Amino acid sequence: QVRLVESGGGLVQAGDSLRLSCVASERTFSSVAMGWFRQAPGKEREFVARISRSGATTDYADSVKGRFTISRDYANNTMFLQMDGLKPEDTAVYYCAAGPYYSTYSSGYTYWGQGTQVTVSS
Repeated sequence: QVRLVESGGGLVQAGDSLRLSCVASERTFSSVAMGWFRQAPGKEREFVARISRSGATTDYADSVKGRFTISRDYANNTMFLQMDGLKPEDTAVYYCAAGPYYSTYSSGYTYWGQGTQVTVSS
C-alpha cells in the first residue's frame, strides 16, 4: 500500500554534493519512521541515516556523519538526504525505507523504494 520513490542520484566528482529525495504515500508519511540505506557492488546493504516519525530525532552511520543530513518535509510527503563532500566510497545504490520502527537495521523497515544510483568519481 505504501509506495516510496527515490530520485536525485547521478554521477558527480569527489567533493560535490547531491540531494536525494524520497516521496511517500500521503496517508502514511507522518506515521512512519524513515531511513536511507545503500548497497555497493559486492557488499551488503548498509545503514546510512534514519529519522523518527516526528523528525525530531536523527542518526547517521559513522562513515557519513558530518557530511550527510537527513530530513523530512511533511507538506510534500518527502524525505531528503543531503550529501555533501561526497567521496568515491559513497558510490552505491541508495534506497529509502519506511516502517514502524526507528531503526538502524533493514529488518526494522517494511517498505522500500527501488533505489537510485549515486556514483562519485575521483
